[in-house]
Amino acid sequence: MASPRRLIVNADDFGRTPDINASIVHAHRNGILTSASLMVNEPATAEAVAWAREHPQLGVGLHLTFVCGHSALPMKRIPGLVQEFGQFDSGPVAAGWRYYFERSLRPQLRDEMAAQFDRFHATGLTLDHVNGHLHFHLHPVVFELLLENAKAWGVTRVRLTHDDFWLNARLASGRWFYRAAHAVMLGWLSRRAGPALARKGLRHADRVFGLLQDSHVDEEFLLRLLAALPAGDSELYSHPSADQFPNELAALVSPRVRDAVRQHGVQLIRYQDL
Repeated sequence: MASPRRLIVNADDFGRTPDINASIVHAHRNGILTSASLMVNEPATAEAVAWAREHPQLGVGLHLTFVCGHSALPMKRIPGLVQEFGQFDSGPVAAGWRYYFERSLRPQLRDEMAAQFDRFHATGLTLDHVNGHLHFHLHPVVFELLLENAKAWGVTRVRLTHDDFWLNARLASGRWFYRAAHAVMLGWLSRRAGPALARKGLRHADRVFGLLQDSHVDEEFLLRLLAALPAGDSELYSHPSADQFPNELAALVSPRVRDAVRQHGVQLIRYQDL
């Protein structure tokens, strides 16, 4: 028998703004969204946690943040990572190089990561998965710290961000340089991380869609993806937001997309179902 086609439909940035929170809940209630990744240090985090408690079928994971966001620890504890008011660097490339080459930052990264896990566990929510804002959980230094402490922090499932370039090329067009560059970069990081996750017994989806779309997931893309979805376990991640990315929100609640899920026999799951 052929392997079933199972799909995690995830939303990143849960807790970042009230609009994102409301959009995620709407996509879960009225669409195909099955999970969300929580930023634990953002202005709307408490609201997101309250929504999550009211929707226990929504799988909620931790969206580790080390760039373009706020820290859990005060600046005096992690002076090499944040600016005033606990803000991380807004430039991912510069931050990535510093985290890699400045070994003195590793204890600060570890402490901040532990604090973010502590904040998540303090919510009482079940940890469905772990990933990183702008995929920084796969940064070599961050990833090493995550694996070293995975058992203590209760990590069992991690996003392995590998988006098949050639399949994506069949489903969408345009922005070829962006898509090729990200396919190469995240492909290399994922190939490096995959065996390490296996050795630790940490589970992940076979493939992840959404990276090469960069907030351009729309109804037509989803319809083509569902028709071509490979057998096995996949994740589609998205950024539904009525204000910023209404196309992604509309796609997740589209009646045509919901019908296509049924038509193609795709099972909607969460990371905890892997």
